[in-house]
Amino acid sequence: MLRRALGKGGPEVSALGVGAMSFAGFYGAISETDSHKLLDAALDAGIDHVDTANVYGMGTSEAIIGSFLKRYAGKGGLPFRIATKASITRDPDTGTRCFDNSATHLETELDQSLKRLGIDRVDLFYVHRRDPRYEIEEVTQSLARLVQKGKIGAFGFSEIAPASLRRAAAVHPVAAVQSEYSLQTRLPEMGLLQACSELGTALVAFSPVGRGLLSDSPPTPERVAAAPFLKVNPRFTGGNLERNIAASKGFRDLAAEAGYPTATLAIAWVVSQGRAVHAIPGTRSIGHLHELVRGASMMLGDDLKAEIEARLPLGWAHGARYSHDQAIGPEAYC
Repeated sequence: MLRRALGKGGPEVSALGVGAMSFAGFYGAISETDSHKLLDAALDAGIDHVDTANVYGMGTSEAIIGSFLKRYAGKGGLPFRIATKASITRDPDTGTRCFDNSATHLETELDQSLKRLGIDRVDLFYVHRRDPRYEIEEVTQSLARLVQKGKIGAFGFSEIAPASLRRAAAVHPVAAVQSEYSLQTRLPEMGLLQACSELGTALVAFSPVGRGLLSDSPPTPERVAAAPFLKVNPRFTGGNLERNIAASKGFRDLAAEAGYPTATLAIAWVVSQGRAVHAIPGTRSIGHLHELVRGASMMLGDDLKAEIEARLPLGWAHGARYSHDQAIGPEAYC
């Protein structure tokens, strides 16, 4: 398994991590027992990075990871480097989704996450979304105090702009930035990937298989209709699902010609984009996990890279990455 530093001077972890949103039923129902089996399979494959958040199932994902970690209590250390996030919340008066980057909110939510996880420290703590009421320098100082308190090993930000990363890094080293990155979504190449490389910040790519489009079993209309996120996402609605499946067929054909599952080739492409890049796909299937692991363990030759680019050129995807509501929070920078 390819291993990379989780931030400048940070611990080395597997370049492939487990995106634990799936434990909260985001991709369909999964039991705690099956989630634990997936974590066991990840360990067997050399994966030691697990990424979750307080809002994944409103604590469900963290609680499932916590129950798994109980078996390691008193045995000299945990098998995973754990990352979690906070700042997405609800307005107490209206119930609408909003963000809170205040020091009090972040620490309170972190404390609750630690309780669900059954540990006294996480290796990495992200601000899930930026709150425009707070300058990023102030938020960075709040996070640095959590490092000093020993509650977190390092911190990062999710879905921020390169300019914001540079401002934060001027205050304190930022271990990681999490952003959607795949052959379907290449926005990070417009400055974020470069800033991460320059600053020694890990770029942790979520949805590296294009929310399933870059696999041998892309979402069907029925699966999209049953998924709250996908059924309102422009790339999976209004005829764009069919267009995107057709547009990505050449990539699936290429993977078959090369003797790989499509998801394997998709992961291999992501982790080949630089030493700063990690991938945290989510899955409920151990078989699919093995396909992803294979991708993080292979080296892409120049000829294969060029053919991938030819079959999925920049801008091939139909529809916006997010709907209007989904786009509230991520920082726009291009």
